[in-house]
Amino acid sequence: MRFSREQQEFALAVREFCDAECKTLQQRDALTADGTVANSQVLLDKFAALGWLAVSLPEEYGGGGAGMVEECIFLEETSRGLAPITGYSTGLTAAQTYLRYGTEEQKRTIVSNMAAGKLEAIALSEPGAGSDLGGVRIKAELVDDHYVINGQKTWISAAHVAEHILLLARTDSSGSKHTGLTLFMVPTDTPGLEIHGIATMEARTCNDLYFTDVAVPVTAVVGTPNRAWRHLMRGLSVERLIIATMSLGAAERALDDVIAFVTEREQFGRKIGSFQAIRHRIADLATEIAFAKSFVYEVSERIDAGEEDNLNREGSMAKLKCTEIAKKTTLEAMQMMGGYGYTREYGMEEQVRHALAPTIYGGTNEIQREIISKSLGL
Repeated sequence: MRFSREQQEFALAVREFCDAECKTLQQRDALTADGTVANSQVLLDKFAALGWLAVSLPEEYGGGGAGMVEECIFLEETSRGLAPITGYSTGLTAAQTYLRYGTEEQKRTIVSNMAAGKLEAIALSEPGAGSDLGGVRIKAELVDDHYVINGQKTWISAAHVAEHILLLARTDSSGSKHTGLTLFMVPTDTPGLEIHGIATMEARTCNDLYFTDVAVPVTAVVGTPNRAWRHLMRGLSVERLIIATMSLGAAERALDDVIAFVTEREQFGRKIGSFQAIRHRIADLATEIAFAKSFVYEVSERIDAGEEDNLNREGSMAKLKCTEIAKKTTLEAMQMMGGYGYTREYGMEEQVRHALAPTIYGGTNEIQREIISKSLGL
């Protein structure tokens, strides 16, 4: 696709902002307490002041009122710019469900929070339920005019910095595993909710959530009680496109950085970028990234055209391809940079770490392959 002039200007503005605010390791360290924090509130506040957050969400609820193309531009450029705002995409994913099934108050609260730089989280996975969400066991029991929630969630991104948790819980165990599930909007300061970080390769992102007699009113239900499975199965193309677009930006940044390195680094009296073994690897990566970008924006255009519910296969394809090419590009870049690729100073080790997790979350790439193959009648 071709961007309009306004879209081109938006992409350039976001790129220039990231270059000014977080291009160097020193800048990112200052924003993230030396790499120990995944989300910079300082940066989120600046993006909010510019009106760039929630750009694709409805104006009537406080969003920017633009389309998915513009949102993808923002996600691509901030990811390419290594902006430490990873929790924003989690909230954006949750917002899709609120907008489809939430009450007017829930929609207004979530969208206005997103636009103001506040983060939101979504809690689906449990110790015994990851790819198989039908195995959810956390219980929400209706008692008079409220629900009482007990159980555990795990791998919940941004929960420790979120305003609310979009929680999937079991409210009825009498039917099949895909029935009797309900979504709730749970404020993170609700008594009985404990949030504990999970140590990983990256700055704190994931959390264990423990619910002990957590009481929420019936108005906290998002959508129809006992129908959450159907709610979650709709609109997955947007969630997968969000992940795909961020991985696209990550791949582009790794390619930019390795090209800059090989055009400066000399061995055997030559720039290492002049060696065919290096040039051809970079050419292959650049070609794959270009095709991935074209597909991402084709899907985003079709979403803006109202085809969202018919793009499950394409959403899975975008997520699969972009996360795999981001992983491949960062690992190839590290190899081409040699020992420098392993140093914190050059930043590629950080990019490798960031590129690995997207192949797992949001539905593992093995699950995406299953979805694609089934859509082909296999």
